[in-house]
Amino acid sequence: MGIRCKRQEEIYRKCIKSKFHVKLLNDFTLLQNISYINNYLRTYLRRKLKLVTPYRGLVTMGAADTADSPILEETGESGSEQKPKPPVKYGELVILGYNGALPSGERGRRRSKFVLYRRPVANGVRRSKHYVVKTPHSSKAILDASQHSISYTLSRNQAVIVEYTEDPDTDMFQIGRSSEPPIDFVVMDTVAGDKSGDTKVMQSTISRFACRIIADRNDVNNCRIYAAGFDSSRNIFLGEKATKWTENHEIDGLTTNGVLIMHPRGDFCGGSATSEPWRETSVGGAVFSLRESRSAQQKGLPCQSETNVLRDGTMIDLCGATLLWRSAEGLKNSPTKRVLETLVDELNAGRPQCPVGLNTLVIPRRLSTTANERSQDLNQPYVYLNCGHVQGEHSWGAEGTEAGARRCPMCLTAGPVVRVCMGIEPAFYVDAGPPTYAFNPCGHMASERTVKYWATVDIPHGTNGFHAICPFCAAPLEGTPGYVRLIFQDNLD
Repeated sequence: MGIRCKRQEEIYRKCIKSKFHVKLLNDFTLLQNISYINNYLRTYLRRKLKLVTPYRGLVTMGAADTADSPILEETGESGSEQKPKPPVKYGELVILGYNGALPSGERGRRRSKFVLYRRPVANGVRRSKHYVVKTPHSSKAILDASQHSISYTLSRNQAVIVEYTEDPDTDMFQIGRSSEPPIDFVVMDTVAGDKSGDTKVMQSTISRFACRIIADRNDVNNCRIYAAGFDSSRNIFLGEKATKWTENHEIDGLTTNGVLIMHPRGDFCGGSATSEPWRETSVGGAVFSLRESRSAQQKGLPCQSETNVLRDGTMIDLCGATLLWRSAEGLKNSPTKRVLETLVDELNAGRPQCPVGLNTLVIPRRLSTTANERSQDLNQPYVYLNCGHVQGEHSWGAEGTEAGARRCPMCLTAGPVVRVCMGIEPAFYVDAGPPTYAFNPCGHMASERTVKYWATVDIPHGTNGFHAICPFCAAPLEGTPGYVRLIFQDNLD
């Protein structure tokens, strides 16, 4: 039969009464050639019914009981509406030094991480042509607000203009300090350590239009990074003092403080990755070794075997903030925030105890920021950084020789003590192991492989310095090896 239930027959009769003569309802099997009513019924029935079998017509007529017909299933008003497909994800950019969110909160384009999705309409650009002009600021390409162009100033009276044309196969994302509309991800200078107070940097070293990422709409793994970004007039200006050169009849250059990249060797997820040397990428996307200092005039040596294609775990330094690139494929193999919260709950389920105060300790997902919260948080665990024993807050073993130093009552080892807190940003984890290690001196907990990986990665600092940091707060690691294994007194029952 074509109609399988009374409800379906009722709806069908209601539709036909409003359009056709009632005598057609006497016997459904006498209806012939009813394809002309399908268009009328389709819109109404889609809102009421869901086809379980492939659609072959709204009603199938025939005397044989074995005739194929669609099985209609009653649903709600929106039961048959298809869910929109999730947008295609290229990856995520995560700023080192923030444990899941900015201290002041995530607002608009000013966030601790930025997710790159395929845009509804492509906005990428590609290099088109170049020519020499005598007055760059009055040239047609510079004055045209719809034309992307890069101006390389050679002297006061000469410049090379490189025009860019629209590319329907790529998406462009721009990162920088500016809050102007062309910037997709606003990045400010990262302050190391505790960010509970006023941590505003008076003079930033991050460029207003620091860099841009061009993503291939047909290949999510092909995302390239370039130094400098287009401003509101769709222009990039490299001044007379900027480092520039010509090779194979094409001009290229470096920004003042440069955009540094570091690709990991091996898979970032799994804990087997190791850090490679830092490189610098140019405005045109070429890769070079580092300059003698951050803003030196002489470019480094070209690295022909390396590319500006971002890999899972690639780091990008903007001279004031360091970003971690996580590919969409890599994030599928990483722990989620819910998994990390479950690991914290499992540790707390063991009811770790302070051997001095004999009170149960509770590992927090974030540290208390105000003095009032700290005074009321009696269950906050602390770790002795020289031995790894985890205890509560107490006054036993205070050493008068060094501020903040305590003598551990378990092993009598003297050293600094710091509050313990879970590192809750999933992008920084290289595996989903239990959080049994902590960074020195901040006390952020993470898995063993995660802690050991970050302890071996040198992050640019200053004009030509490097040091390892905690990815959750950007505090420089102290001592050797820069972390400690946590020793809990738990599961005593």
